Amino acid sequence: MKKRIISASSALFLLLANYTAAQQSIIPPSTKLEFDDAYTIIWNGISKAYRYENEQWVRAETYDYQFDVIQKRYDNQWKSVKSLHRIHPDYDGKAGERDQTMYFEVLYKSLQDAKVQSVIQSSIGNGTGTSDVEFRVSELTMYVPKPSKFLPYNKFRITQSYNYEEGILTETVELILEKDGKEKPFMKNEETALIFLQTKLDKAPTTFKQ
Repeated sequence: MKKRIISASSALFLLLANYTAAQQSIIPPSTKLEFDDAYTIIWNGISKAYRYENEQWVRAETYDYQFDVIQKRYDNQWKSVKSLHRIHPDYDGKAGERDQTMYFEVLYKSLQDAKVQSVIQSSIGNGTGTSDVEFRVSELTMYVPKPSKFLPYNKFRITQSYNYEEGILTETVELILEKDGKEKPFMKNEETALIFLQTKLDKAPTTFKQ
């Protein structure tokens, strides 16, 4: 069985999948195939969706999804590719294709007031983030590039909590309409993921059984 550990990754980022304009993923700006990264981590998780109605959060099961993230860490720069699949047969397609792929880069730049400051570039929008030095609690903010006036949100806020010792990542991704300095919630995704690291196996993990 693969060894599990929590990711210290900041990003993401994840569900940002409700972004209807995220149909075109950014191509990673490098043609090099690499095995030389400092760390590779795989997240495997599920997400439950909620819609904000009448000043309260209401479950929106048709927007739930399963997801995987492959994250490569290079010192102070981390790169992630996220794939998600919306599992409900009644999903209406309003948040984009049922299957989506997204790309994220997080650059950790400095330490200010005991918080690590980061800059984010992604296929769903750019922004900034903060974290403690052990990446146990992180908050990231990204903005939709050139949002349509019909889009009910223009901002993402992702709050992450990493339980290294248990190998579990939990995060809340909020979709928000920000206007004139005020915020109006639209939707959120509550994600839980298990983290897997590279390992060696003593034998084949499964065999054919008749």
